[in-house]
Amino acid sequence: MIMWVQRTITLRPRPRGFHLITDEVLAQLPELRSVRVGLLHVFIQHTSASLTLNENASPEVRADFERYFSRAVPDGAPYFAHTLEGPDDMPAHIKASLLGSSLLLPVRDGRLALGTWQGIYLCEHRNHGGPRRLVLTLWGEEG
Repeated sequence: MIMWVQRTITLRPRPRGFHLITDEVLAQLPELRSVRVGLLHVFIQHTSASLTLNENASPEVRADFERYFSRAVPDGAPYFAHTLEGPDDMPAHIKASLLGSSLLLPVRDGRLALGTWQGIYLCEHRNHGGPRRLVLTLWGEEG
């Protein structure tokens, strides 16, 4: 039997940076444990934050991501015209576009079929981004 579940969750506000949210996402989807084979789509409903999948063990990786993106797309650059919402807003939009607004993840035997060192990141690109909403869509064959 094919199962479909869709849920919107709200993540607590986080400071600018790259934050592991894998456990928080999974805690909101107990139905995932009954999926033999399927997919989990994770979508963020914001234009100044993003999602990515990467190293889940070393906090240095998350700090290096933040340092890289802050240098590559600096706040307050004089060439940005969209500045009404603050010097970190336009850079946040660019970073979010570069990293993306969704992930499509395989599910196998009731678990995400991720690599050993992979985790879901919330990439907060604003200094004060506030709560972030994710739409989680799980579909697959129960077993």
